[in-house]
Amino acid sequence: MGNSKPRAGEPTLTWNQLKTLMDAQYYSHDVRRTKEREFLCLKQREMSVTEYAVRFNELSRFAPNQVITEELRMDHFEQGLKGEIKQIIAGYAYASFQEMH
Repeated sequence: MGNSKPRAGEPTLTWNQLKTLMDAQYYSHDVRRTKEREFLCLKQREMSVTEYAVRFNELSRFAPNQVITEELRMDHFEQGLKGEIKQIIAGYAYASFQEMH
């Protein structure tokens, strides 16, 4: 009990692999597809940047190929921001998604 090491011969899972397996177990295919489409259409609109970032992170797990690299993640996040905020951050070079929001 409480053992986090894999048993002999069992592969080690990354956190992202575990989340993917859990999502497949607990969300139907239709729900996962709906959440993926919701992510792909996500825009900041009336949300604060923080609220948008939280929603972005919640839904991004359903579209892992859209955020497979840090660069893709930041680009997708930026595309959903309001125009005036997008203009403000356009001149900055962010090293990570964490820095960006």
